[in-house]
Amino acid sequence: MDVGQLFHDHYNALFHYLTRLSGDRDIAADAAQETFVRLIERPPRGEFHRAWLYTVGTNLVFEGERTRGRRLRLMNAAPHRAPISDQPRDAHEAMESAERRHLVTEALAKLPAKERIALLMREEGFSHREIATVIGTTVGSIGSLIARGLERLAGLVDLDRGEI
Repeated sequence: MDVGQLFHDHYNALFHYLTRLSGDRDIAADAAQETFVRLIERPPRGEFHRAWLYTVGTNLVFEGERTRGRRLRLMNAAPHRAPISDQPRDAHEAMESAERRHLVTEALAKLPAKERIALLMREEGFSHREIATVIGTTVGSIGSLIARGLERLAGLVDLDRGEI
């Protein structure tokens, strides 16, 4: 297994998927990097499938969310220790783009995990078989899962009005 070639072939797509899953480029970059570290340290048994990368990356994002949740609860217990964030960019176009991304990210976060993962993996070009493997369901249920996810997502977000 040529890890360098696998990195070259799959890193960008994995990173973009994890960015949409997590809503945060830094979290996605960390999870994508850690995925390839795990590929080197503990390669999958048997034949390599790109779904393995997405399964590991997805699990790392969810693991990170649990960790951040615990940290947030600790920080809320001592609000005087909360970090101060940078000021947002003030360019109007960048603001609109960020708002739209935020609305979609919020809407995605409200979807059940299986629907969110199915939609994001579909966007990355995965087959129904690959999505079913990652989610742990049957191939036949993926079409319905995607349709329900799209319907819920459309019902949650109205980009023209800027609302969820």
